[in-house]
Amino acid sequence: MLDLACSSALAALAVAVTIAYAVRVSRRGAARFARVDRAGRSPLLGRSAMQMGYWAMRPVALALVAVGVSANAISWASLALAAAAGASLAAGRFGLGAALSLASSSCDALDGMIARETATASESGEVLDATIDRYAELLFFGGVAVQVRQSPSLLVLTLAAAAGAIMVSYATAKAESLQVDAPRGAMRRPERAVYLVLGAALVPVAAAARARWGLPSWVEQAPLAAVLTLVAVVGNASAVGRLAAVARELSARRDPDADRTVASSRSTDGVAAVSSDAGSACR
Repeated sequence: MLDLACSSALAALAVAVTIAYAVRVSRRGAARFARVDRAGRSPLLGRSAMQMGYWAMRPVALALVAVGVSANAISWASLALAAAAGASLAAGRFGLGAALSLASSSCDALDGMIARETATASESGEVLDATIDRYAELLFFGGVAVQVRQSPSLLVLTLAAAAGAIMVSYATAKAESLQVDAPRGAMRRPERAVYLVLGAALVPVAAAARARWGLPSWVEQAPLAAVLTLVAVVGNASAVGRLAAVARELSARRDPDADRTVASSRSTDGVAAVSSDAGSACR
């Protein structure tokens, strides 16, 4: 009952935020946030949905700033919530795990908001945030992997989805370290968070439907399997596309003067080799 109650609460929250944001748009227009604008559009999570999410969390961020909560404290809270979510998922409490995972993901956005509001953004804070993000996702996938370990197909899907999530983040980090503008692609952190939470939250709903109408056993895990498949396929494809784009950009950046020097050196070596061969033939 707890899991179904958590899933129902998440659904009610989503409906309430959507209605409130619709009223805001009708009266004052859509909310705008620079971070969302920089992130660009995504085929799996529209900009309007992201703007709505940031709009809903901004009052929470301002309240935390007012009581003196730091961005780093929120980052650590995100990790603690992610650990609790992973433990809940490992125990088969998918509704509770979804609620805790949503709270952890919300903290991931709140820490950045607080850092900007308090002018405390720093490179060390970004490193902490990025590190906790990776651990939070691994805790989610680890919890799911423990729960579905008796099902080889679901376990493989979980590992493939984890690989896709890690590789998308790696491709982004690699591009930034090489100062390359990689394509935005799909299945970035916000998208993964939304879809994974949705998949976990629907498991108790599917379980209730199965018990009520005597549906096949696979129905219970169908929402989770569908989301893991989506993250695995789109995530890995997006990562490969990003890395390929980075490689092309780096190839295009090569210094033409350096290329000509290498070509000239090879040409000189070739002439010397021919001369040496010719001298050997004469002797």
